Amino acid sequence: MSSIIEVKVPDIGDFKNIPVIEVLVKPGDRVGKESPLVTLESDKATMEVPSPSAGVVKELRVKVGDKVSEGTLVLTLESAGDGAAAAKPAAEKPAPIPAPAPQSAPRAAPAPGPVAQAVPSASALAPSPPGATVNEAGFAHAHASPSVRRFARELGVDLARVKGSGQKERVLKEDVQNHVKSELSRPRAAEGGLGLNLPPLPQVDFAKFGPVTTQALSRIRKLSGANLHRNWVSIPHITQHDEADITELEEFRKIQVEEAKRQGIRFTILCFLLKAVVVALKQHPEFNASLSADGESLVLKQYFHIGVAVDTPSGLVVPVIRDVDKKGLMVLAKELGEVSARMRSGKISPADLQGGCFSISSLGGLGGSHFTPIINAPEVAILGVGKSVTRPMWNGKEFVPRMMLPLSVSYDHRVIDGAQGARFIAFLSSVLSDIRRLVL
Repeated sequence: MSSIIEVKVPDIGDFKNIPVIEVLVKPGDRVGKESPLVTLESDKATMEVPSPSAGVVKELRVKVGDKVSEGTLVLTLESAGDGAAAAKPAAEKPAPIPAPAPQSAPRAAPAPGPVAQAVPSASALAPSPPGATVNEAGFAHAHASPSVRRFARELGVDLARVKGSGQKERVLKEDVQNHVKSELSRPRAAEGGLGLNLPPLPQVDFAKFGPVTTQALSRIRKLSGANLHRNWVSIPHITQHDEADITELEEFRKIQVEEAKRQGIRFTILCFLLKAVVVALKQHPEFNASLSADGESLVLKQYFHIGVAVDTPSGLVVPVIRDVDKKGLMVLAKELGEVSARMRSGKISPADLQGGCFSISSLGGLGGSHFTPIINAPEVAILGVGKSVTRPMWNGKEFVPRMMLPLSVSYDHRVIDGAQGARFIAFLSSVLSDIRRLVL
């Protein structure tokens, strides 16, 4: 025989005016005995109010944000009686995935009273795929209610790697669901392959060690940072280094500088690099390609659009110079000046940043020699250029001063092997060392 039961906040010690941070049921839900109904949170702990009996929720008397104390009415419940079969949970849950119990905090049997969970000092932020190995220590200290912990274990989600959206970064059931959706939408490693399951970066309060200030990242740095991180961890980079003897090239460039100035053009070595790269790409077409989305084929491009990294006050941006093979040195120099000016004034369009085949990152004006540039996906290679330096070189009879330009080419090792990389940079070096090859 059914009866109406008033479910009230049980004895919670000396705590008073505790906020309700989660309401776990709604009118009409069937609950089992000891099923959690609402979650409360004090300054030091979280606790759930369990159902004293199986039955159906008739009326809720609290909502999220309300403050309650011992004896506060939470809801009314139409009891099915102690002999009733276990009721259907308030929300459908998938079949549990076996997971080891926490070693550091074994779970006690349910008791008719609030279940407390210590609040951690900080929450872990790094994502991890469902079903991955659980960091039990981190899971035990995650900022989440017992019901959310059970839900996470059923889905095989490591709470230590889920960012909470609740008060004080508390992990809610929706956060676990969104985490699973996000992970399922991400590309997976091949069967038998290795996935990343790294611990989160340490959360450090730097102000403990001395004065600090906080500066927000620009929008460009946020976007480029995410893309660079993706490219670095998802592409197996190899970087090949070499030097090009640009003594004759530099002499020719200096002769043309005055004529370029009269036309209002800044005539730099970058113009020669653009043309030389095109010659090298024609000789080695696998560098002028992109890997297909399924990784099964190579898309070889018949056009030559070259990206050029530009240093702006807001961060590094890579506009694309189109059809480099069809333009002369002076035209390229003029176009480079125009696009750099637009970039620094913030007047660049999205179309200016798309369609690149290969990129050049030149640090020659700033200094340094060889470095490892990060590939600009979906391209498969990028050229890094350092500062040229004059030094003695042996010509077979004597040492003579020669101007040497450091070159570094990073390439996707899934597409290009070491021998191809060595041939490419050696060929590019030979083209820059003898500019007559630019017209071949």
